Amino acid sequence: MLPFVTAGLPGSGGRLKASPEDFAVEELPAYEPQGHGPHLWLRVEKRGRTTRDVVRELARALSVAEREGGFAGMKDKAAVTTQWLSFPVARDPDPAALAGEGWRVLAASRHQNKLRPGHARGNRFAVVVRGGDPARAAACAAALAGRGFANFFGAQRFGAGGRNAAVGRTLLQGRTDDPEARRAARDRFLRRLCISAWQAELFNQWLAERLADGLFDRALAGDVMKKLDTGGLFLCEDPEADGPRVARFEISPAGPLFGHKLRESAGAAREREDRLLAASGVGPAELRRGGGEAEGTRRAARLPVAVALEPLEDGYRARFELPAGSYATVVLGELMKPGADAGLPEESE
Repeated sequence: MLPFVTAGLPGSGGRLKASPEDFAVEELPAYEPQGHGPHLWLRVEKRGRTTRDVVRELARALSVAEREGGFAGMKDKAAVTTQWLSFPVARDPDPAALAGEGWRVLAASRHQNKLRPGHARGNRFAVVVRGGDPARAAACAAALAGRGFANFFGAQRFGAGGRNAAVGRTLLQGRTDDPEARRAARDRFLRRLCISAWQAELFNQWLAERLADGLFDRALAGDVMKKLDTGGLFLCEDPEADGPRVARFEISPAGPLFGHKLRESAGAAREREDRLLAASGVGPAELRRGGGEAEGTRRAARLPVAVALEPLEDGYRARFELPAGSYATVVLGELMKPGADAGLPEESE
C-alpha cells in the first residue's frame, strides 16, 4: 500500500467500476492533427475493448498491417475511453462505415506523422465512486490542491502479483536461475517492461521516504529539480531560493529512475539515492548491463492536481486531469482509502 499525502484525513470509501461508464478516460493529445498528410488519424471511442483490439480491427478494415497502426498510449478495457489512432492510408474512408463491437469512430483527420507511444500530454478522467462519501472526498481533494499529488507509479505498473520488478532486478543482475527472467531476456518487450518496473519500484521507495521524512514538498541541497512547464532539469544549490518555487508548483524534486545515464544528484540527496540503489542489490555495472532499457531518467515527485466532485445519489463523480505517465489510481487512493486499487484499470498511462 502506498503512503498518502492526505494520511491525516479519512477516505470516502466506496467501490469503483460498477459499469464501464463509471470510468471514463479521454486522452489529451500532445498536438492536434494538421488536417493533411499521409497518415489518417481516427478519434475512437471504445467500451469493453483494449486499444490493441481496436487497432487490429481498424488495420484489417483499412487493409494495412497491424504494426503500422499508431497510438500514444494504452487505454483500459473495462472503461469508456477516447483516443486518437493513426494509419498510413492514401484514401479517406467514410468514418460512419468504420465501427466494430464496442468501438466507433468519432472524428477523422490527417497528419504528417504516425502516432507513437508518449505522444500525449495527459488524460482527463471522470470516475464514479459508488457508495463513497462525497464530503470526505472533498476534504481530501482540498488537501491535495494545497499540498500536491505524490506522483507514485500505480500498482498496475508492476504486473500480476507485482512480479515484474523482481524479474527486472534479476535481469540486471545477469542471473539465469529464474525461468521468468530467462523468458523475459528473450523477449525485448518483456525485458523493457520488467526493467522499467524495477526502476518504478525504486522510485516509489524513494518518494515514500521523502513523504515519511517531511521532504515531499521541500527542496533538498543536491536534489535534481524538474521545471514543471518545460521538463528542464537543474541541481538545487540553494534550498531557500528554490523552496518558494516548489510551493508554487513551478518546480519539483525529481526522483531517480535508475540507469547508467541518470542525471546525478549531489550531497545529501545523492547519499539517499546511493543507499537506496545499494539496498536493491544492483550497482553501476549491473545498470550498464541493462543497456538501452536502463539508461535512466528523472520523474517529478510532486504535481498539482485539481479534483472536481459531483455528488450522486449513491456516491460521487470525480473529475481531474493528469499528465502522461501519472496514475489515476494514486489520486483515487487519496480520495477513497484504503484498498482503492480494487477494480481500477490495468492500463492508465
